Amino acid sequence: MDRKIIQTAKEIAIRIIREAGLISKEKFDNFVELRSKDEFGDVVTEVDHICEEIIIKQIQGVFPNHQIHSEEAGLIGTKHDWLWLIDPLDGTNNFAIGLPVFTISITLMYKREPVLGVVYEPLTERLFVSVIGEGTSCNNRQIQIKSNPNIFKGNIGWIQGHRVQNDPQAVKLRQYIDIRFKRMLRLWAPTLQWCMLAKGDIDGIVLYNSEGDDLYSGILMVKEAGGLVIDFEGNKFNGMKEEPYLIACHPDHKEELLQIVREGLS
Repeated sequence: MDRKIIQTAKEIAIRIIREAGLISKEKFDNFVELRSKDEFGDVVTEVDHICEEIIIKQIQGVFPNHQIHSEEAGLIGTKHDWLWLIDPLDGTNNFAIGLPVFTISITLMYKREPVLGVVYEPLTERLFVSVIGEGTSCNNRQIQIKSNPNIFKGNIGWIQGHRVQNDPQAVKLRQYIDIRFKRMLRLWAPTLQWCMLAKGDIDGIVLYNSEGDDLYSGILMVKEAGGLVIDFEGNKFNGMKEEPYLIACHPDHKEELLQIVREGLS
């Protein structure tokens, strides 16, 4: 793993994510094109495509051999150890209804492990950056996940894949979490929830079969902020998986959240 590549990638990602963020900020409540994306009700705007084009073009200009996978464009280039994952507008459904909860996410993977995550929240101008082995920062300030003395009075984020819909097991677990904690959050902007956990603003995340370009930047954010990411069996989560079922939290709360998930699915 070449640290020089990661450093250069970090500098580029920060620059282009701010550029794309400025466009999404200017277009918020002012976009023109909105169309349905799939049978699950997901939508896409011209902002998704504009931001995506800017990000892809500039990455290719510096790393022409790297493979890229982006939310709208799909897979670009041949298989490579270095893979960029791009979500040009994480929270498009929120953006489309004028709800100011959305981010842009750029991740660099090396041999299927995240080594760089950059997430930008344009309306608050919060920039989250995580580099493997170097921690996680928000606007250049190091952040750490927090332990809650009473996790059951805490806030837990829920993330589910588009295809999950009202899967009976998912509904059962979701409702169980909702009644066991102070609040269950469903933001429809997953990267923001991961950043909130890394920053200590929420206390945990339960993710039900949600894999995509918005996942791995968040996982790196939490891990580098001192958090734990495990599957529903309690095993540490590494690499990439097409159908992940995950729990993320401060290490202090591993057993409590595992027990909640097991009870909720039983």
